[in-house]
Amino acid sequence: MTSVVDKPPAPRTQHLHHLDNLRVAMILMVVIHHAAQAYGPADWWYFKGGQEAPGLATLSAVGGAFRMSLLFFVAAFFVPRATDRKGNWRFLRGRLKRLGIPFLVGSATIIPALMYVYYREYRGYPPISFPRYYLDVFLGLGPQPADWTGPIWPDLQFGHLWFIQNLLAFSALYVLFRWLGGLLRRVRPITPSTRLTRIPDNRSLVIFTLTLAAVVFLVRIRYPLDQWVPLFEFIQAEPARLAQYLAFFTAGVIAYRRDWLTRLPRSIGYTWLAIGAALAAVLFWTGTDTPFFAPGGASWASACWTLTETFLCVGLSIGLLTLFRDVFAGHNRLTRAMAASSYTIYIVHLPIVVALQFAFARAALPALVTFAAVATVGMAISVAAAVAIRRLPGLRTIL
Repeated sequence: MTSVVDKPPAPRTQHLHHLDNLRVAMILMVVIHHAAQAYGPADWWYFKGGQEAPGLATLSAVGGAFRMSLLFFVAAFFVPRATDRKGNWRFLRGRLKRLGIPFLVGSATIIPALMYVYYREYRGYPPISFPRYYLDVFLGLGPQPADWTGPIWPDLQFGHLWFIQNLLAFSALYVLFRWLGGLLRRVRPITPSTRLTRIPDNRSLVIFTLTLAAVVFLVRIRYPLDQWVPLFEFIQAEPARLAQYLAFFTAGVIAYRRDWLTRLPRSIGYTWLAIGAALAAVLFWTGTDTPFFAPGGASWASACWTLTETFLCVGLSIGLLTLFRDVFAGHNRLTRAMAASSYTIYIVHLPIVVALQFAFARAALPALVTFAAVATVGMAISVAAAVAIRRLPGLRTIL
């Protein structure tokens, strides 16, 4: 007998184009989010424009509530099929190649280059060469300068590549549990539960959302939003959202095994889409500068925001999965190229966006106009660059 998670479904021959389209949409939302970082949110960013646009902080908060969780779900949906076809260890070797190599290369090139620009532009220290900065400041082999402005020492960080690193860690955990499940089944057969075979209904989704919100709230008492910690001294993680990411990755695996995406009724999907859209509309109306918003701590404000954010996350995720299944399932030459290059778009977009933010600073445009220009041009250049890069010899199998 097989476990409930690893029981294979009926053979599938169709390609789920709507998930490709949804993944592209979420990655383009990441580009938009990073374009907005310089003009609204109070978070640390590589570029300081001195401009603020109303609504961009809320845009970042709404997107941050669900975007990466949904990307983890979509990525996890394809993991069981790959492990069924390749086996545990061949799949893991492939993940190390496709995720590990871009992560290491990007962490050694893209991120230190961006941090070096920030060092020269905003830190106020005497200029130093990039090699010296790389060794002394980025890697921290030199002494910490006086009056260090942070955000951390040394400057070593992984930027947007944290998602690739976390996805690799989640994939490795899946392989580990799959392997342990195989050992357990040899000792004692496991009878599949019927609970996970049923399509999630509104009641079960509410229970899931409330349970997840409670766990997230408890974590945020100690670790508020935007506080990053090095798990095992290497994995860059945001504990405030880690439970969401793990829950959605697990849900993606189960959704594949139980064919939830195909079987989920429209009525349920659109009900939750309405819930997520309504909460997003309320947030855009009130903004995040309210007594009901707190990034963490043992307070009612933190509990209210965590509950709101979790319902928004689950609502928009389920709703968009249903909407794209029903409406945006088509493919053409452009969408196929973007889908094939979506991973590369994610990797290369950050330096493009930051370069555009520096370039448009000279135009002295209103903040919203600057944001719109950076987001639009950034998406166009990122897509074009990603498609071109994947055509280079030897890169298609990695990117």
